[in-house]
Amino acid sequence: MFARIIGTGGYLPEKCVTNKDLESVVETSDEWIFTRTGIRQRHIAADGQLTSDLALVASQRALESAGIDAKDLDLIIVATTTPDMVFPSTACILQQKLGAGACPAFDMQAVCSGFVYALATAEKFIKTGSAKRALVVGAETLSRIVDWKDRTTCVLFGDGAGAVVLEASEETGILSSVLKADGNYLPLLNVPGQVRHGAVEGTPFIHMDGQGVFKFAVRSLGEVGEEALAQQGIDKTELDWLIPHQANARIIEATAKKLGMPMERVVMTVERQGNTSAASVPLAIDEAAREGKLKRGDLVMLEGIGGGFAWGAILLRW
Repeated sequence: MFARIIGTGGYLPEKCVTNKDLESVVETSDEWIFTRTGIRQRHIAADGQLTSDLALVASQRALESAGIDAKDLDLIIVATTTPDMVFPSTACILQQKLGAGACPAFDMQAVCSGFVYALATAEKFIKTGSAKRALVVGAETLSRIVDWKDRTTCVLFGDGAGAVVLEASEETGILSSVLKADGNYLPLLNVPGQVRHGAVEGTPFIHMDGQGVFKFAVRSLGEVGEEALAQQGIDKTELDWLIPHQANARIIEATAKKLGMPMERVVMTVERQGNTSAASVPLAIDEAAREGKLKRGDLVMLEGIGGGFAWGAILLRW
């Protein structure tokens, strides 16, 4: 029994902030940002628009694409770093908004690799017979933990949500998954704030060592992708599509090179969406699916990496 993706959905907030817009906020330029990141614009959630609100629209579109009702779901996992509140989980809030039944619902916190972690977890539920249909969502409102005075980070991130519906099937679906984490790299990427006694202690904004992240990401994503292929005895030349976390165009290009993937076979959304953390991979999947790029039987590699560090790869047949 396999876990197959049978529906996809995505949502980007209406407000769009271009690099030109940021020139009036921090000392930067469109050329400086695009040259270093490949980003031209990003979407920002409206005041009062919560992570679960973004997740709701993406989930409704995924359910519609799959042709099933929310009450048919056996599992809901939401990958997010920016939950609506401390508790309950954003997954439980989404469950209520969708009108789903009393199935298991929980959040997955692995930052930008969160969707890959969540999808791999949902696949295990299906493989063991614990669920027949699962909704897996990546949703973020990262703009609320960005220091808009820090030009090295505020130009990178955006808000959005993507979702997929997984179903138990005898047809080939997810083939292998590899998940990794190493907390020794915490200093490279973190948000060190915490809530204590009714106040935020520490810094509630993203801190990043850009060069350190770049070097680690390129090496680790190449290795984990090759490991996922090796588990199935498949050569990287057989890959049809690479759908990586959309952190930075240079990281994506370097990772593709390591896997021997031509850029025309790499799904890229970073220019128009920026880094949407856990939402970036499912948003890219949804765009590729709706544009007709993904064909039945295509061999697809998903990859993600985020603070922790936590990273992983999933190999699947579309």
